[in-house]
Amino acid sequence: MPVKRSLAKLGADIKAARQRRRITMALMAERAFVSRSTLQKVEQGDPGVSLGVYATVLFILGLSERIADLADVSTDILGLQLDEERLPQRVRVSKRPGLRQQ
Repeated sequence: MPVKRSLAKLGADIKAARQRRRITMALMAERAFVSRSTLQKVEQGDPGVSLGVYATVLFILGLSERIADLADVSTDILGLQLDEERLPQRVRVSKRPGLRQQ
């Protein structure tokens, strides 16, 4: 359900951005190389539409700069916490010859 809500919000935001720019559905669909029905699905937040179509529509609207940051590892709080939990409690120097660190 959270994914459906997120996609519905994204679709509504895309529709509002298109309307604020006074771009018709026909023109937007033509620029995105998709049919009007596919564009309607995008604006409804349909999860069956490919990410590439969403990205293309966002590019046409001038909103594509943040797509690359969606899963940026530097903002993955859970992933960073899990990495931190896996750190060793202490670091030992190997006593075997040839394995010593400098």
